[in-house]
Amino acid sequence: MSTPDELACTYAALMLADDGVPITGEKIQAILKAAKVDVEAYWPGLFAKALDGIDIKELVSNVGSGAGAAPAAAADTGAAAPAAEEKKEEKKEESESEDDDMGFGLFD
Repeated sequence: MSTPDELACTYAALMLADDGVPITGEKIQAILKAAKVDVEAYWPGLFAKALDGIDIKELVSNVGSGAGAAPAAAADTGAAAPAAEEKKEEKKEESESEDDDMGFGLFD
C-alpha cells in the first residue's frame, strides 16, 4: 500500500512529466507546497533520484502492454532458444520410450 506521502510525490512527478519539466526534488517540493501537502523531507528527493533518466510518459503509456520487455528478452535468448527446443524434444522421446518399455498403459 502506498502512503499519502508517496502518492503526493507520485502525482507531483506526473504533473512535472506532463508539462515536460525535469523532475527534481525541489520542483516536487514546490508543487507539494503549493498544494499545501506536507510530506517527510526525504520523499521528494527520493522520487527525483528514482525517476532520474526515466521517460515517465513512455512508462505510463506502456504500463499494461508488456510489449517493451518481451522483444528484449527474446533478443537476449535468441541463440539459447533452439537448444532449449532440442532438449524438450529429447525429453519427449525418452518419456515415450519409457512408456513403451512397461508393456501396459494407464487405462488398459
